[in-house]
Amino acid sequence: MAQFGAAVSVVTTEGTAGRCGFTCTAVCSVTDDPPTILVCLNRSSLMNPVFKSNGVFCVNVLGAGQEDLSAAFAGQTGVNMAERFVRDRWDTMVTGAPALRDAVGSLDCTISDINECGTHTILFGSVASVRVDASRDSLVYFNRQYHALPVAPVRSEQVS
Repeated sequence: MAQFGAAVSVVTTEGTAGRCGFTCTAVCSVTDDPPTILVCLNRSSLMNPVFKSNGVFCVNVLGAGQEDLSAAFAGQTGVNMAERFVRDRWDTMVTGAPALRDAVGSLDCTISDINECGTHTILFGSVASVRVDASRDSLVYFNRQYHALPVAPVRSEQVS
């Protein structure tokens, strides 16, 4: 799987069960009508019951230069969960899940379905709100390294 490039996201939740987030490359569009995405979370993660109980999540797609944020939410820096949210600017959209203000995009979702498959829980999210910054280069993970994916230039349509 290291040879399959993927966008890097920080998936967050907040509610009665608490506030937490994790770095994730297992995010996928499911359908556009109704707008639905999925996120995979390890079943053994201490965050698993928090996400399930809160019933909401926000996928925050990271941009180039946000490798440190990715590492923090992946648990690679030794920073506790509360401190991970102090380092950057967060707000909320519709569901109350933390949305990163300078993300390439944020998909704010309510959990519509949950499936267990092997070692992971698949959280299906009905998209309640979207915020996009189309001017930011994206952060992708490929071959066990971060890479910047530049914004594609806008193509002008030629009329014949």
